[in-house]
Amino acid sequence: MAKFLVMPKLGLTMTEGNIANWRKAEGDSVAMGEIIFDVETDKITKEFESPGEGVIRKILVEEGTVEVLKPIAIIGKADEDISALLAEADKAGASPTAEKPAAEAPKLTAAPIQPAAGGRVKASARTKKIAAELNIDISQVPGTGPDGAITEKDVTAFAEKAQTAQPKMSPTAGVIAAGLGIDPGQINKDGRIMKADVLAFKQNADLLKFADPEDSSKPMSAMRKIIASRMSASQETSATVNYNQRVDTTAMKQLREELKSTAKITYTDILVKILSRALLEFPLLNSSIVGTDIVTRNYVNIGVAVALPDGLIVPVVKFANKKDLGAISSEIKNLAEKARTNELETDEITGGTFTITNIGMFGMESFTPIINQPEVAILGINTIIDTPMVVDGQVVIKPMMNLSLTADHRVVDGSVAAAFVARLKELIEKPGLLLL
Repeated sequence: MAKFLVMPKLGLTMTEGNIANWRKAEGDSVAMGEIIFDVETDKITKEFESPGEGVIRKILVEEGTVEVLKPIAIIGKADEDISALLAEADKAGASPTAEKPAAEAPKLTAAPIQPAAGGRVKASARTKKIAAELNIDISQVPGTGPDGAITEKDVTAFAEKAQTAQPKMSPTAGVIAAGLGIDPGQINKDGRIMKADVLAFKQNADLLKFADPEDSSKPMSAMRKIIASRMSASQETSATVNYNQRVDTTAMKQLREELKSTAKITYTDILVKILSRALLEFPLLNSSIVGTDIVTRNYVNIGVAVALPDGLIVPVVKFANKKDLGAISSEIKNLAEKARTNELETDEITGGTFTITNIGMFGMESFTPIINQPEVAILGINTIIDTPMVVDGQVVIKPMMNLSLTADHRVVDGSVAAAFVARLKELIEKPGLLLL
């Protein structure tokens, strides 16, 4: 029996998907589990597998964004009547895009009669004499007389118009413009054109000639559109406040060096472990707003931002508070690799309670990350810089790093955020406290 193929709902928060590529065409046979098309969500691209076998009888949506569970194609037997489904799809607004009617041919209108350059000009001897005295090429003057004949009035009007069109300029500017072959009318300036204006115009013209500037554009990908939409919505939703704190990473660097022989631990791994401890002590930083309720948790799911060529994705380390440093490190590496190869599952990018984003490898010293809704805070990690510090009256060099916290003031007051950052500083500078 023929049935609709609908836009799949790949996650609880998914409301629409983008058909990126059809693998099958109308009339093609498909087997159960065979890939029919690719669908892009706000975070990932997934292959859609056929829920049954049959023939693609009709593709209702060739490409573009479709709401979840809306019909996009009809699958059935090759000789089956699908008129009822087509009518239903048309009623639901899921019918294929109708062919655009051919553009109406432009209506042709007769052009005004113009004397042909170099040909016989219809004008009296007196009219030609006036044109010569005014240094006007009479063949360029539009004629308004009978059969396009040029009148004296046409010549004088043409001369007045030409004189008005010429901008005012200094004698020196006129000589230079003539020598450089520049039409003063092309120089856009209010007031009198001077020598410097002509030279600047020439320089800019030469730059354009040799630089060969070119603009290019391409449509935003589905991921880029969703990122733009969600980041804008986040800024409009949250009452954000930013907090910056400089911390000494000496002990954290030493811990990483000591663990090198056992596992390839990164600073991000250590910070996720520290956050999993601190967030349980400050549950408001680990909360979210649902309606008018503040939802807090007794677990920590930390999203770790991963940069991709076309955007950003945030896979989530679930229940980080229950995992040791080695397990966290292994999971972050695995999720990052799956993100780069587009193999993340929906469950691996949802459910986060707090996000960390590290751009220290690019030399950033401070920035203001945008909250990943519906979370209420995000922590930015910056580069580590050897900095002169005064310790016990002596100047010593310390590896210092800035923490950049953005928090939603609707839930997190300044004193709470400051205390949270202070706790992070303490745990970073004394990671042995994690053993208590």
